[in-house]
Amino acid sequence: MGSLYLMTTIVDRKIANKYIDLFHHNNLHVSFLSLGFGTAANDILDYLGLESTEKAVAFSVLEEASWTNIKRQMEKKLKIDAPGGGISFIIPLSSIGGKKTLQFLLESQDYQKEEETTLKNTTHELITVIAEHGYTELIMDAAREAGAYGGTVIHAKGTGMEAAEKFMGVSLASEKEILFIVTKTEQKNSIMQAIMKKAGLDSKAKAITFSLPVTDTAGLRLIED
Repeated sequence: MGSLYLMTTIVDRKIANKYIDLFHHNNLHVSFLSLGFGTAANDILDYLGLESTEKAVAFSVLEEASWTNIKRQMEKKLKIDAPGGGISFIIPLSSIGGKKTLQFLLESQDYQKEEETTLKNTTHELITVIAEHGYTELIMDAAREAGAYGGTVIHAKGTGMEAAEKFMGVSLASEKEILFIVTKTEQKNSIMQAIMKKAGLDSKAKAITFSLPVTDTAGLRLIED
């Protein structure tokens, strides 16, 4: 897949729009925003200068040069590295479910696809599926038919959908469901293909899917045995 990453940004809910605006200004239009809660103890919160544990979690796909630029701006303009500022990190993508999904996620970014080189020897993968609200069962039925055991769903709001609508030629709802499925690496392609066949961008679910390398796991032994 080359140098593509999933960027996860966790900040106070009150300032989340500032980060989304910064992303848009840097041609990173498609993001998925979910709500979260911090779990740090009060003494840690005091040390970090945090007044609230209510967080916003934004997921975006970008390439390495974009990350370097956006990271610099988050530090300089939004002071993300100051106490209580938040955190942002990137995880390498190992694959994406189809050319149309790649174009949808990157939209305005200039990216030239390279040969897959990132963490090829991992034994597990995290399949991430982002779809319209209400289609989780359809997606999981397709995934189970291809060998998946189960998944976890979180709710999110899509941003930058206006440009995506022009690309898709359809109206996209902002309400999204993000489904996480951990699977063996050798099952990844068949599961992703099954999801895209039954619930892909040409269906009502409008699902997009990509995978992330998992370097280690706990809690899967009984399922795999």
